[in-house]
Amino acid sequence: MNKVCVMLTVGTVLAMSTIASAGNKGGTFSVSPVVGGITFEGDTKLETSPLFGGRLGYNFTDSLGIEALFDYSKTKSRLVDNTMDFYRYGGDLLYHFMPDNKLVPYVAAGFAGMNFNEVAPGITSNKTKGVFDYGLGAKYFVTEDVAWRADVRHLVNNDYQALEYTIGLYIPFGGGPSVAKLADPPPVPTPVAKPLPALPLPAPLVKLTATPPSVTKGQSSTLSWTSKNTTTCDIQPDVGSVMPNGSKVVTPDKDILYTAVCKGEGGIAKGIATITVVEPPPAPVVPVAKPKETPAAVRFCNKPAILMINFDTDKYNIKPQYHNELKTVGDFLKEFPGAKGVIEGHTDSTHTKAYNQKLSERRANSVKEYIIKNFGIDPSRIASKGYGKEKPIATNKTVEGRAKNRRIVANFTCD
Repeated sequence: MNKVCVMLTVGTVLAMSTIASAGNKGGTFSVSPVVGGITFEGDTKLETSPLFGGRLGYNFTDSLGIEALFDYSKTKSRLVDNTMDFYRYGGDLLYHFMPDNKLVPYVAAGFAGMNFNEVAPGITSNKTKGVFDYGLGAKYFVTEDVAWRADVRHLVNNDYQALEYTIGLYIPFGGGPSVAKLADPPPVPTPVAKPLPALPLPAPLVKLTATPPSVTKGQSSTLSWTSKNTTTCDIQPDVGSVMPNGSKVVTPDKDILYTAVCKGEGGIAKGIATITVVEPPPAPVVPVAKPKETPAAVRFCNKPAILMINFDTDKYNIKPQYHNELKTVGDFLKEFPGAKGVIEGHTDSTHTKAYNQKLSERRANSVKEYIIKNFGIDPSRIASKGYGKEKPIATNKTVEGRAKNRRIVANFTCD
């Protein structure tokens, strides 16, 4: 009954602890001298006696700690005239509630060795047994460096039970920062300086020019731009993103207005430039001179002219007696440097179509090469083409008709 009353009383006190101040701190060591009493229960028949002891502790965190303990008591038996020395040594694990308060309650549990050293006339005995303990406690911090403590423990083993109650001092040292002094005034807040008004950001500037501002269609102009307090620029149409300063050659095909838009932290600026495009003057009309009315022009200009040339059978080489005839063609081409045309070759129907086609091409080409080589005519002015027996101008049934069909035709145009 005594054990129950004591533990209820301590529990009620602990539950009422709400005063916030100094408290239990992690990382600190501690030493605690204690005094109190021990009451034995059951059939031990030992008297309640004073008790003295000490505790050495360490806090892992603000809430969780451990303590090594040692207790001593000298008691008497109520049955016989003998005395008994009682020792307890071991350790407890402590869990603190509201560790930042001035009054810090906690629960504890642990294990220890319990030794009874009995002294009587003619009798001496020494017994050591293990004992479990559990209980409650509280620390009341008087200053940041010392606190009162009160504890109650129930000791239990197979043969003995006892109730141990102590008071003492709790003295922390080492570890982290000390518990704040109760008398310290609250910190004075540091005055916050008012921010200075922001200075206005410099406004961007841009200038765009076109040189020359007017061009003839097909000619180019140069766009030039400069800017200040800008980070990006864009020129439209057709130019796009550009550096803040630069130039670009443009060739517009019609009147155009260019706009440069540049941006900076202080805003947006615009610049414009206009290029006028003028149509080129019409080309002068050069009158076309009519061909001269010369014998060569009358014979060769803008109409087919049969050349008086004959070839041996199956041959395409030019005989000397026809050189004068070809000289008339060369002189004509020199007299009319703009004249161009085709030397055409034709045959009769004596041989096969394929044979006659090849023979006509060789005879036409032979005449073309003779004129180019002997009269210095540009090869681009004369072409050659063979028609074989496809274009007769007389019957192939007579000797005279076949002779007329074996011909060379000069077909030139004159500007």
